[in-house]
Amino acid sequence: MKILLLDIETAPNLAYVWGAFKQMITMDKIVEHSEVLCWSAKWLGKPGVTYMSKLDGRKKMLREIHNRLSEADAVITYNGLAFDTRVLNREFLLDRMGPPSPYKQIDLYRVVTDRFDFPINKLDYVLKRLGFKGKIRHPGFQMWVGCANGDAKSWAAMGRYNKRDTTELEDLYGVLRPWIRNHPNVGAYDGRPEACTTCGTEGKLQARGFAVTRDLKYPRYQCGACGTWMRGKTAVQPKVRNTLVGIA
Repeated sequence: MKILLLDIETAPNLAYVWGAFKQMITMDKIVEHSEVLCWSAKWLGKPGVTYMSKLDGRKKMLREIHNRLSEADAVITYNGLAFDTRVLNREFLLDRMGPPSPYKQIDLYRVVTDRFDFPINKLDYVLKRLGFKGKIRHPGFQMWVGCANGDAKSWAAMGRYNKRDTTELEDLYGVLRPWIRNHPNVGAYDGRPEACTTCGTEGKLQARGFAVTRDLKYPRYQCGACGTWMRGKTAVQPKVRNTLVGIA
């Protein structure tokens, strides 16, 4: 199974405004629209990070990430369901590119907000709480302004910032993996039905009691490699029909 880690950075919208607070920005006030500045991606478990920016040419930048999305079985992002992949889809549409081949999305932001109660859900905070390096420090909004003005130092800083997010995303995925609900079945993609559904490791499933539904009981397993819990496909007892009146 090919899993792609992805992070993008975008330029802000540039608009005319009358004040600093409670402004209604109508479309005629927008001077320049937001666009993808750059993206960083790597294949899970493989060395090397690929980085491209609009300095490489907008069409080439978009075509290359479109190709990688089409090649991927699943894509890992942080808030990608609401941002990264939606923004890329918009850019593909604007350039009259068709949609990439379908892929599963593993949004680690959704995992963090669904399974845990961190006081702050920003990527940098979660990474540092878990003992990782976190995001690269940068000049703040001025880095985006510098990129817009063609400043070479700003672009170099943006590249380092973008690539760090992707490598840290891989580390975060490693610790969040057993907590991910409905993770794509790695074993099914690779034709290994006896492998762990999450990490694909074979020979590490350990019996851990039973998973009981309303009517059936299934063997339950835990992967000794990644810690994921899963249940067997075959029930260990036939369906029990409740004989109480009015209950089937």
